[in-house]
Amino acid sequence: MADTPLPTLHSYWRSSAAYRVRLALAIKRLPYRQVAWHMAKGEHQQPAYRQIAPFGLVPMLEIDGLRLQQSLAIIEYLDARHPEPALLPDDPAQRAQARALAQLVACEMHPLNNLRTLNRLRGQFGADDAQVQDWYRHWCEEGFRAFEAALGASHGDYALGAAPSLVECCLVPQVYNARRYEVDLTPFARVRAIVQACESLPAFDAARPENQPDAPRPAQAA
Repeated sequence: MADTPLPTLHSYWRSSAAYRVRLALAIKRLPYRQVAWHMAKGEHQQPAYRQIAPFGLVPMLEIDGLRLQQSLAIIEYLDARHPEPALLPDDPAQRAQARALAQLVACEMHPLNNLRTLNRLRGQFGADDAQVQDWYRHWCEEGFRAFEAALGASHGDYALGAAPSLVECCLVPQVYNARRYEVDLTPFARVRAIVQACESLPAFDAARPENQPDAPRPAQAA
């Protein structure tokens, strides 16, 4: 019998959504190969990519004969196919809480801060770098404030207890980007503590943007 091909992750090193999926794959210790599409150069909008990923966005994961798009859908598929370690709790109430926190980041914060939104601010409305950065900080701060309020009582080092989950797969990339834009994270003690706990784990180090094969080397431009 022929060997099952490795899953293929279509990605960009700095994409938050691709970062989420890399984290899920790393936590579950699933080997995969990467194909890079340089989003800053618009490669993800070219026909070669649109033919396999109609949304024209990364990530896209080729796995089990499927082509899956949208990071949260991909992570839930991986969790269903490879249940250990679980990224979603078994308890229905906790599962709903995990999805709510993840979607707060992925559906409320990230769309207001992603590359195409920021480019639209510059191109259509003439926003300069300072105005774009102010926009970014505003929505990050609102989102992290809501995130901390929604966490409730602490039951461990991570958002839902003793192990990282779908929540951390979304939160860590958002904090990575917030740091890039010099968002002051001082008021968000729970967010900082969760991310610090994650950063000590090998899976989170492996998924870091700087550790991806398409990440620019020091002498290269991003």
